[in-house]
Amino acid sequence: MIYTVTFNPALDYIIRLEDLQLGKINRVNYEQVLAGGKGINVSIVLSNMGHQSCALGFVAGFTGRQIEDSLAESGVAHDFIHVKEGMTRINVKVKAKEETEINGIGPNITEADVQALYAKLDTLVAGDVLVISGSVPKVLPADIYERIMARLDGRGIDIVVDAERDLLVNVLQYHPFLIKPNNHELGAIFGVELNRRDEVEPYARKLQEKGARNVLISMAGEGAVLVPEKGDVIMSEAPKGTLVNSVGAGDSMVAGFLTGWLESKGDAETAFKMGVCTGSASAFSPNLATRPEVEALLAAL
Repeated sequence: MIYTVTFNPALDYIIRLEDLQLGKINRVNYEQVLAGGKGINVSIVLSNMGHQSCALGFVAGFTGRQIEDSLAESGVAHDFIHVKEGMTRINVKVKAKEETEINGIGPNITEADVQALYAKLDTLVAGDVLVISGSVPKVLPADIYERIMARLDGRGIDIVVDAERDLLVNVLQYHPFLIKPNNHELGAIFGVELNRRDEVEPYARKLQEKGARNVLISMAGEGAVLVPEKGDVIMSEAPKGTLVNSVGAGDSMVAGFLTGWLESKGDAETAFKMGVCTGSASAFSPNLATRPEVEALLAAL
């Protein structure tokens, strides 16, 4: 079974308008409300690709209930901790001449809530996959990634980590199955700028030396690079298409990689290609990738 954790989910309220004018009434010409959060995105795309998962994390208030309803409509199983104080945040994404985002706060997660999440994670068994991704709200321990991975260490659970800087580097000692920084995040770890595919391999190898098993580097329009646990580095250009919405593309790549890995019984190249095309399919669509969209890109890759 695949499980995803989203520490700070959100309802994403996406609006489009010609121009945002401060201090005036602005009327939108497009609006959409989606369940958001990196782990939630992974679960939705996995469902679209034909694989079940269970979304874990924290929700609260009427916005939390809406996220649960939205996931249920998408066929995604969930088992969230219901926080008593506050509400799941609303993130407003304004798409005009310039893009502007206004992110909400989120609920007041208590130590009892955290322990409840740990209890759910303790039920995972060997062969399960756990995806931990995204930022950690200030009300949670800053080292919660490490705490979770230390708790599950040695139990045969494949853990995927998609996070930035210290959140990522500090868990490498627990040998995550897959990490997925983008080229900018990878460069920030080592204080360098990485813009070309051939530049990222040495730095991905350094993360492997620190403990990561498979390192997948997303590079937007430049494509992607995989340094697998076994075998040579794999690189690919990005599939051809028109960028519509980059939100969730990296999460979609993770879901696509897992889909390819499971369906090929562990073939890294198959998983990589599926990941690249799934990330691109989301980028080329106003919604997250569907199986037909991914397969069309695979056929053209």
